[in-house]
Amino acid sequence: MRKILIALALLTSFPIHADQSVNWLRQYLAIDTVNPPGNESRGVAFLANILEEADIPFETAESAPNRGNIWARLKGGDEPALILLHHIDVVPADAKYWDVPPLSGEIRNDYIYGRGAIDTKGLGIAQLSSFLALKDSGQKLNRDVIFMATADEEAGGFYGAGWLLENRPEIFEGVGYLVNEGGSAILLDDIPAFNIEVTQKVPLWLRLTATDIPGHGSAPRVTSSVKRILRAGSRIADTQFERRAIPAVQAYFAALAPFQAGERQVMMSDISRAVDNDAFMFTLQMEEPWRAALLSNTCSLTTLKGSNKINVVPPTAELELDCRLLPDQDPQQFLSELVTIINDDSIEITRIMGFTPAISKTDTPLYDAIENSVSKTMENAVLIPSVSTGFTDSHFFRDVDIVSYGFAPFLYLQGETTGVHGNNERISIENLTRGTKIMTDFLFEFATD
Repeated sequence: MRKILIALALLTSFPIHADQSVNWLRQYLAIDTVNPPGNESRGVAFLANILEEADIPFETAESAPNRGNIWARLKGGDEPALILLHHIDVVPADAKYWDVPPLSGEIRNDYIYGRGAIDTKGLGIAQLSSFLALKDSGQKLNRDVIFMATADEEAGGFYGAGWLLENRPEIFEGVGYLVNEGGSAILLDDIPAFNIEVTQKVPLWLRLTATDIPGHGSAPRVTSSVKRILRAGSRIADTQFERRAIPAVQAYFAALAPFQAGERQVMMSDISRAVDNDAFMFTLQMEEPWRAALLSNTCSLTTLKGSNKINVVPPTAELELDCRLLPDQDPQQFLSELVTIINDDSIEITRIMGFTPAISKTDTPLYDAIENSVSKTMENAVLIPSVSTGFTDSHFFRDVDIVSYGFAPFLYLQGETTGVHGNNERISIENLTRGTKIMTDFLFEFATD
């Protein structure tokens, strides 16, 4: 396996900033942009300093105090413009469970550690490096290229990408394409397989509130708000929503099938039939829950709130659900199904957040450019259009007909991505520098004549 990584042909002949990328990422990771509260303006100041030193004009905007966003544009020809997008905010990290301080950017065993190394400050640095290389080359551009870093993606993007679309629409005039997080590469049978995210499951975050008569903990009643909310949660947790494979998911599993063996290959090649095979689905959920989740609507029970005092039975109790719907699912119909499952008129369902579904087709010049650049830089690499169980800011742009792909130019080995939203998030120096070169090659492929 290691030989394959060493043998990858990096054909980029353009100016690159791969060596600087390591230092930039270490500095970026040391900046506290944990959301909540975000404080993304700290990251904006760091990125602005690099752009200023490179003599590239930029603009910034705060959607709220300290919720900063930044963008810079290289002017080019009349082809639809391209945005390179990443988000500045990162999720919290508990230092007790890390081998290094989460905001240190420390290098250990040739890995750069820090919250956001993969999600998505590492991608942002690769994009920024390629953006600077494009400017340094002096080559004529066939389109505008925009580097953009935004706030709040980890909480829905309403202070970042969503806010910019609503309040700075002029930025997006003439934009036709966008590259964002959501896709990267793994080795399948020693072949680099790049997942290019073209759509995602639709988040529907819900709060269930049960109401009943309060009282003293020493005198239990037949019913209570806590009993009701626990019963509702149990019913939801025990529900297996209908399994089915939408066309984009069928195509994804079919592309994965040649890299499987035996019965698993047969099942994945015709996943629309395999969803009815309980034994296969159980194994898939145990071994690859992120892929099993692509085959049905899902709800995870995440937060639970009852009394704030141990001897008080509260009048209300709350349960929050992280539901993810298949892109063709009618949210209202799903809510009606959930009401039937809960079967308790005392429970109120409140929608916390929900997005609209959208899919970017693969028959585009942008997809071709990604494929061409990956093929040139990685021997035998393949592209797999994929569906994400999580959400990114891409849905905002798909809603306004901007073709958006999840494309991160990194190749991860087994276990290297386990730190995303978990402990010891890290990216290897080799992966970052190689990824920077791939991103640079892609950008020259797509944006120059």
